[in-house]
Amino acid sequence: MDDLKAVEDLEAIASTMLRDLSPAGQRSVMRRVARDLRKSQSDRIKSQKNPDGSAFEARRKKREPSMGNYTVRFLYPEHGIGPARAVLMKSWRRDGPLLTGYDVEAGGIRSFFWDKVIRWLGVSPEDQNKGGGKIRNRPALRDRDMFRKIRSSRYLRSGANEREAWIGFIGGISRIAKVHQEGLKDEPASGQKAVTYAVRELLGMTLAEREDVLDIVFKHLLR
Repeated sequence: MDDLKAVEDLEAIASTMLRDLSPAGQRSVMRRVARDLRKSQSDRIKSQKNPDGSAFEARRKKREPSMGNYTVRFLYPEHGIGPARAVLMKSWRRDGPLLTGYDVEAGGIRSFFWDKVIRWLGVSPEDQNKGGGKIRNRPALRDRDMFRKIRSSRYLRSGANEREAWIGFIGGISRIAKVHQEGLKDEPASGQKAVTYAVRELLGMTLAEREDVLDIVFKHLLR
């Protein structure tokens, strides 16, 4: 608490002294503050921590896809929109709206939308015994750190004028960030049931960052 009070007192002094600078001088200070804060905010998001030092709440565990240990055969429009072809699939799994497995004709792993299957076909004993690749579990994107994209300079931006420095997300990403920042309800994917997200404070100044801002300001004032 003593540290916080000391920082607040220094911020009040710095604010008063900044008013005595020329507009050009104020812009120079604010640009430096904005640049440094954008980096420190991005670094904190990378470390998966809130401004108070607590860890982001982990993602909810995704239900494992159901696996099929038998061969299936069905009619499906080519590329989802073209003429129908018979698909023979082995080692498949259902993952949400997708059916993913080894497409014997294509000779590789393919995914098909379950609701676009035109008709299910019978499977002959010969087809049941055809060789096919196995679908293996790969490291999921969900296992990676959260917010890898949005903390990049493409989406997390900074700016300044003589009155203020700012850091924030741009475009559609700003809506996603707001959902996590405030713990709002949203659809995980289009058409899915909305869920309440955990509060993960992507933006917010730590005490150390406030001290760093003071260092920038006073170094400029004492030049």
